[in-house]
Amino acid sequence: MENTKVKGPSRIRKIYIAKLVCRCFILLFSFYLCWEQIGEFDVLDSFFSEFSSLHILWVIWMIDMLYQVFPVKDHIALGSQKLFEHRFKPIVEKINHQNLRNYIISTTKSAYRIFIIWVILIAVLGILYFKGIIGDVFLLMTSIVFYVCDLICVLIWCPFRLIMRNKCCTTCRIFNWDHLMMFTPLLYVRGFYARTLLLMSIAVWLLWEVSVMLYPERFWEFSNEALKCSNCTDKLCTQYCQKLRKKL
Repeated sequence: MENTKVKGPSRIRKIYIAKLVCRCFILLFSFYLCWEQIGEFDVLDSFFSEFSSLHILWVIWMIDMLYQVFPVKDHIALGSQKLFEHRFKPIVEKINHQNLRNYIISTTKSAYRIFIIWVILIAVLGILYFKGIIGDVFLLMTSIVFYVCDLICVLIWCPFRLIMRNKCCTTCRIFNWDHLMMFTPLLYVRGFYARTLLLMSIAVWLLWEVSVMLYPERFWEFSNEALKCSNCTDKLCTQYCQKLRKKL
C-alpha cells in the first residue's frame, strides 16, 4: 500500500469545510428571516411574483444537484462522482463478479434500511403537517437544517455509517442520496419552489440507483482502483484516514 500521509487537510476537504461554514451562515440567516422577514417565505407559494433571498438558495441547490448529474473533475468528492466512467479505474486483476454481486446486494439492503427509516421520519412530518402543527416554513427550515447536517455527516461524524458499515464516504453506497433526503420534507409543500427541488433530487437519486445496477464495478473498491485508500486524495473522512495512517 502506498503512503497516504498528507500534510494538513486535503484540497477537497478544505473546500467542503468552506461549504459547511457557508451552509451554517445560510441556516442562521434563514432563522433570522423566520423572526424578522417571514414574508420572504412567500416564495413557496408564488415563485414568480416577487424576488426573495430564498430564490438565491433555490439556485444554489439546483447547481449543487447539477454537479451530481454531470461529470465534474474538480471541486467535488470522488464519492459523489464514482458513478461516471471518467472516475473508474479498473483493477488489473480479473474482477470477482460473484463477490461484486454479493457486495452490491449487501450494501443495497443496508441502504434501503435507511430508506425505510427516512420514509417513517417523513411520514411523521406529514402527520404533523396535516394536523396543522407545522407548516410550509417549518418544512423548508427542516430541509435547510438537513442541508447543514449533510456536510456534518461527511466531515465530522455520520450516523448512517452505523447501518451501512462502510469505512468512508468515498465508498459510501448512498453518497448521492443527500439531496433526496434533504428535500423529502418538501413533499407536502405545494408550489414551484418545493416541487422543482424535490423532482430534481429524485432525478439525481434515480441516476445514482440506475448506475449502481448498470455499472456496479464502479462502486466497489476491489473493482475500482480509484476507491482504494492507497489512491485516495480527498481525505474527507479524517477519523478513518488518521487510523489508517497510524498503521502505515
